Amino acid sequence: MPRLADIAARIRAKNAGPFVLTLDIFCADAASFDTIRSALPTARIAALYGARETDVKRFELPALKVLKFSFPRPVVQGSREDRDMHASQWAIPLGELEIGA
Repeated sequence: MPRLADIAARIRAKNAGPFVLTLDIFCADAASFDTIRSALPTARIAALYGARETDVKRFELPALKVLKFSFPRPVVQGSREDRDMHASQWAIPLGELEIGA
């Protein structure tokens, strides 16, 4: 089964301030956007990152072929417990998700 990284044109994670992180999934075409959109319900993202589903905000931008998810960081950016100051490594588990063909 293909992984999200095999279908998406680009996957990115970044800080959206010190308390929130954002995952961006860029698609090359409308078909891959539709495939990914239907395969990634908000609940699946929440489960992957250990967030409450009600805390995960979903943004679908079909004209740009982009799907975004934002949710609270588990620790404040730059705090002693923060293991990824720039939040870039959060994209890796997302890219490994299996997406139905």
